[in-house]
Amino acid sequence: MLRKILKWTGGIIGVLIAGVLIFYFTMHIKVNNKKDKIYNVDVRMFDIPTDSATVAAGAHIYATRGCADCHGAELEGQIFIDEGPIGTLYGTNLTSGKGGRPADYSDRDWILALRHGIRKNGKSLMVMPSYEYYKMSDQDLGALIAYCKSVTPVDHVTAEPRLGPLGTVLAGIDKLPLIPAEKIDHAYKPGAVIPKGPTVEYGKYLSMSCTGCHQPNLKGGDSPIPGGTYVRDITTAGNVGKWSEKDFIAVLRTGQTPEGRAMKNEDMPWKMTNQYSDEELTALYRYLKTL
Repeated sequence: MLRKILKWTGGIIGVLIAGVLIFYFTMHIKVNNKKDKIYNVDVRMFDIPTDSATVAAGAHIYATRGCADCHGAELEGQIFIDEGPIGTLYGTNLTSGKGGRPADYSDRDWILALRHGIRKNGKSLMVMPSYEYYKMSDQDLGALIAYCKSVTPVDHVTAEPRLGPLGTVLAGIDKLPLIPAEKIDHAYKPGAVIPKGPTVEYGKYLSMSCTGCHQPNLKGGDSPIPGGTYVRDITTAGNVGKWSEKDFIAVLRTGQTPEGRAMKNEDMPWKMTNQYSDEELTALYRYLKTL
């Protein structure tokens, strides 16, 4: 009797192991197919200015759109996820130094990456949140590119991204935003430039940068970072509905809520948002109050 029980138990365990392996290799194939997909898109070109005012505007955009979190303060590239089972993911070196962008990296390549999330070879970038940038105006996107092209070269060679078993499964079930190109409307064309000012319209434009974590409807949900803190609702159904404009600006400047909660920068990057101008924070608040 005991022998039969052990045989039966061993059979069940064997079936479970086989099922897990089949599932994993299915996810592995699915993710590899996504990584190898070639995207043929129509890249709409526009002139990239080089004047100092444009470069300065681009530096502000770089500082306030979370670019440094992955690519570093000097655009040198750095690790932003280093979790064994998930993998090791790097923000690339964006400068023209050793390990950075090649000498033949063109304006088209910059636009292809930022607006479409695609590499020079037609394959998707990995993890790069281009879906937060592709609706930027040509003016702002051009300023960001102008700034990136202007920085001092830094020699820093980063390794190729490594996706672990858990990272593969999470990417396969769409719990890790690995392939940005599949989340973008590649036919999108920006409309008229939204004038800067403390307006609802400009706030809506700025809120693009919030959608990667807070979801397109800004209602929050599971963190895009595996194991990350649940992302809060920033519509009026959440704290924005209780906070005054002054409260909201103070929170994004200091990381301290009116209720006395200290926000962790890794959960809510207030050290980035504290670089927004008063005009930008006011516009964002006024837009969120409409939701």
